[in-house]
Amino acid sequence: MAYLELKNVNKTYGRGKESTQVLSDINLEIEEGEFVAIVGFTGSGKTTLVNLINGLLEPSSGEVLFKGKPVNGTSHERGVIFQNYSLLPWLSVGQNVYMAVKEAFPKEKKQVLHERVKEYVDMVGLTPAYHKRPKELSGGMRQRVAVARALAMNPEMIIMDEPLGALDALTRGNLQDEILNIWSKHKRTALLITNDVDEGIYMADRIIPLKPGPNATLGPEFRIDIARPRDKTDLNDNPNFKKTRNAIIEYLMDIGEQRKSVSQKEYSLPDISPKSFVA
Repeated sequence: MAYLELKNVNKTYGRGKESTQVLSDINLEIEEGEFVAIVGFTGSGKTTLVNLINGLLEPSSGEVLFKGKPVNGTSHERGVIFQNYSLLPWLSVGQNVYMAVKEAFPKEKKQVLHERVKEYVDMVGLTPAYHKRPKELSGGMRQRVAVARALAMNPEMIIMDEPLGALDALTRGNLQDEILNIWSKHKRTALLITNDVDEGIYMADRIIPLKPGPNATLGPEFRIDIARPRDKTDLNDNPNFKKTRNAIIEYLMDIGEQRKSVSQKEYSLPDISPKSFVA
């Protein structure tokens, strides 16, 4: 039995002639401890897919199953790191994380909760900013708070909706490594929605493209045959990295051209620009 399973999932917004089917016939299985990345075009329905998995939306038809049971609403078992930080501006770094931890562990003693908050704030390198409010933090630091908040709740599955897309390259690279370090220690199941092909290859066990809509659906999976832990400085010369990257880019460009011929809607390709990984 898959840890997370989407079975023939469809999602439509609106009714009658005004309705739009965003996702069509989505079938996905993720095993426990697996790290899967979904790469999609801008406007293809990636966030809708995330919200179906985390329980903020219900499918128009089909089923979303977590550990064999239907997903009904949100749950601490599935921690979400969104692209926007969603921090409470009147609370400090520690207080923002504490609010989430207190909700996840309502019967735990305050001292234990505070120790947990300090552990995860330190894990993302924000101990010096523990008492600062979001307005005093850079964008990268705010996203680190969001990462600490989600992970401190000890979710069984981590769901990431393009959490690093707005960050500068150095901060993005550091957070990629932090997320991978945490994932490798605890082997939590992880789903990354990303607009960056290289990021998906570096972090995931397999990549699945989301075809552009209308009626967006998942494409073929690409297995990442690169041993862990992965070294960014070696990836550019790794033949499996080059082979996988080229195959994914070729597929995305082909499907993008096909969609242009049948739809008036403009779609932006995922980030396929060549990168040089640095330590």
